Amino acid sequence: MEFLILAFFSAAAVSVVYCGGFPASMLTLERAFPANQRVEVEALLARDRARHARILQGVAGGVVDFSVVGTSDPYTAGLYFTKVKLGSPPKEFNVQIDTGSDLLWVACNSCSDCPQTSELGIELNFFDAASSSTVSVISCSDSICASIVKSAAAECTTQGNQCGYAFQYGDGSGTSGFYVSDLLSFDTVMGPSLVVNSSAPIVFGCSTYQSGDLTGPERAIDGILGFGQQDISVISQLSSRGITPKVFSHCLKGEGNGGGILVLGEILDPRIVYSPLVPSQPHYNLYLQSIAVNGQHLPIDPAVFATSSNRGTIVDSGTTLAYLVEEAYDPFVAAITAAVSPSATPTISKGNQCYLVATSISQIFPPVALNFDGGASMNLRPEDYLMHFGFFDGAAMWCMGFQKAHGQGITILGDLVLKDKIFVYDLARQRLGWADYDCALSVNVSITSGKDEFVNAGQLSVSGSSRNDLFKFVTMSFTLLVHTPLVIGFLLP
Repeated sequence: MEFLILAFFSAAAVSVVYCGGFPASMLTLERAFPANQRVEVEALLARDRARHARILQGVAGGVVDFSVVGTSDPYTAGLYFTKVKLGSPPKEFNVQIDTGSDLLWVACNSCSDCPQTSELGIELNFFDAASSSTVSVISCSDSICASIVKSAAAECTTQGNQCGYAFQYGDGSGTSGFYVSDLLSFDTVMGPSLVVNSSAPIVFGCSTYQSGDLTGPERAIDGILGFGQQDISVISQLSSRGITPKVFSHCLKGEGNGGGILVLGEILDPRIVYSPLVPSQPHYNLYLQSIAVNGQHLPIDPAVFATSSNRGTIVDSGTTLAYLVEEAYDPFVAAITAAVSPSATPTISKGNQCYLVATSISQIFPPVALNFDGGASMNLRPEDYLMHFGFFDGAAMWCMGFQKAHGQGITILGDLVLKDKIFVYDLARQRLGWADYDCALSVNVSITSGKDEFVNAGQLSVSGSSRNDLFKFVTMSFTLLVHTPLVIGFLLP
């Protein structure tokens, strides 16, 4: 079976190299904040805490204010969003990318209390069902509504017989509206100067009410694009009809202006290792088994990482920093401090464990390994667990980017850890894979439905693929409006 592949990219203008063959479909990925905009760490912590309140509340299909962060600098909150085109004629919407929720929803033109302006430098758009010739409102009697009720928050109202939804989150924000079916349009690259529009019908939410943080102009955006595992998510809808494979991948560039790649497809790299997802969980939970510093396993009871209703380890690209359960945090920090003494001077800044360093951190700070089920280890460089806080008395001050998860049993791996790595969310095989990678480089993406693409972790066998099954994504050179790398697909010869 052949698939279209949808790709979400960091935006900037480019030249295209094309080798003919099967077309590539693409959307652009953009940064929500300018790369030079400073954001205090306290603001990032507050944002993460609000995010985690939503995660812990466990409402299926309802996590909001989730975005892909594309830079390792905690002061430059490089939040990312993508553009989707909905309806006929297609209308463009800026939506945050959220691997922690399922539903794609955008603001309706009838929305009350929705923000009218955004401080992100974008014009807010509203979906008008009356202006689309292909829209269909989902009624309560529709079989689609019944299936949504099983996997997401849905309700039926007597007014208009509409299949509706209502999400309320732990931080007080929320959204409600009704479900519609309409065309999702995306660009298909056919050649070096030929881009055609493709489309597929999907079910998404039309928001008629927003509350809490969603109403403020600071991060106002048109909606949320959920990448969760439930049937209502875009990836589930498209893959169930054979339009895309049931897998998506991202690679977030941590340095400079950031940037990144997010594709509905499987990035291929022989170094990728895989660990099974914890079954029957609403988020992307993994079995974390141990932590090693400088090759030495820390004295942490593995039971503190066990998964239950309020415990476990979550991979969440919507969290800016990283959080360790209390039982693991103290031994982790103690091991790092012991390893760098006397080359670095420990100090406390605003409650964080910091270090004054006169040389490169790569020379004195130890490597860290997070060890997961299946023998998969996630290796962390010093810049993957430290944040640069400027200078003090002529020395660079680096502080722990890992935070203590006070009163929570959840370990959360955010973009501090996820940056500069390929991540593959293989929903078909219920596993998550990763590999260190320079996300400014090209990536290979498989679009086959073959069953033997991976023999085992780290070994690649594309036995079922042909020249119509593999794309090369190439970073391009010239500049558009947003100065982050744009990536586009073409077929390998």
